[in-house]
Amino acid sequence: MVKENTMKQTEIGLLPEDWEVVKLSEVLKFGSGRDYKHLKKGDIPVYGTGGLMTLVNDFLYDGNSVGIGRKGTIDKPVFLTGKFWTVDTLFFTHSFQKTTAKYIYYQFGRIPWKEYNEASGVPSLNKNTLEQIQIPLPPLPEQEAIAEALSDADAWIESLEQLIAKKRLIKQGAMQELLTPKEDWEVKKLGEITIDGGLIRGPFGGALKKEFFVKNGYKVYEQKNAIYKSVHLGKYFVDTAKFKELGRFEIKANDFILSCSGTIGKLFRIPQIFQKGIINQALLIIRLNPTIIDFGYFGHIFQYDKIQSKIIDDTQGGAMKNLVGMSEFRNTEIPLPSLTEQTRIATILSDMDAELEALERQLTKARQVKGGMMQELLTGRVRLV
Repeated sequence: MVKENTMKQTEIGLLPEDWEVVKLSEVLKFGSGRDYKHLKKGDIPVYGTGGLMTLVNDFLYDGNSVGIGRKGTIDKPVFLTGKFWTVDTLFFTHSFQKTTAKYIYYQFGRIPWKEYNEASGVPSLNKNTLEQIQIPLPPLPEQEAIAEALSDADAWIESLEQLIAKKRLIKQGAMQELLTPKEDWEVKKLGEITIDGGLIRGPFGGALKKEFFVKNGYKVYEQKNAIYKSVHLGKYFVDTAKFKELGRFEIKANDFILSCSGTIGKLFRIPQIFQKGIINQALLIIRLNPTIIDFGYFGHIFQYDKIQSKIIDDTQGGAMKNLVGMSEFRNTEIPLPSLTEQTRIATILSDMDAELEALERQLTKARQVKGGMMQELLTGRVRLV
């Protein structure tokens, strides 16, 4: 039930008349853990700023609590319950007065923790500083109603996350089944399933310097267009003369653009409607022969991990990967069933993708709704009883 609201001005902004402003030290205490390595193995969780670390046989606290990083990650509160141990990089709350741990957890989600950082190097929070932070405090029944409403929102989000994870596993299994070559499949090299001249690596950097860019003209497509699968990103353009000079690198509808520098192997099919333009040096065009391969099938088989492992060169070690040389890339083997079977496989996997995308949109919406609820409920703009 929503309650009528009369507001008052306070030192932390407008709040309902029956709400208080309190320092954290007035409603709870902060503690922090210490070295746990002397403890024996057990079933009590030990938490750090990165989450669960290990299990031991002893505990610091038994009950509901809120953890917040003391060093390192200082802006991600976590709700803790039951018996636990924390390391000394994590504060935990206890000895609650006039409030509950769950309400504090949600209020901690609104505090701009980085503004209280007291170190120029590794971020850190000071206990004395934390104790002086002020928060709004409604009557206890309303705190409980707020916490329950936000917990329901969290449960909604968690259920969507779990469903998405399940659907991804199902799709992974389907890909394994559908894309594993059968006896009647043939294998063709990538260069054999493109039209003549259909593999086009972007121009050398010297051919597309920043001084050639203009405010309006022909679009220069970049890595992010492939990575984020969009023709709308990007702000670089070239004039007509430069576009004609680099006409070999023009993209066309149904071209696949491939990221081949930094983030390797991200593939995007150019739609029918797009802004005319060219690729930059970090992209590669794949222009397929539709009499040999279904475009939808290619989009799935090329992103399959067994194909990706063939086109990404990680022999040099380290985090930075590279696209294999063009000769090796051109000879990448692609397993092909009949065109009819390719279309059938593409349809199944595309339907799964559509379902996942719909669930991702629901999850984004759920997170937005929860964010709006926090803003309204934790400031008293909307009242619950």
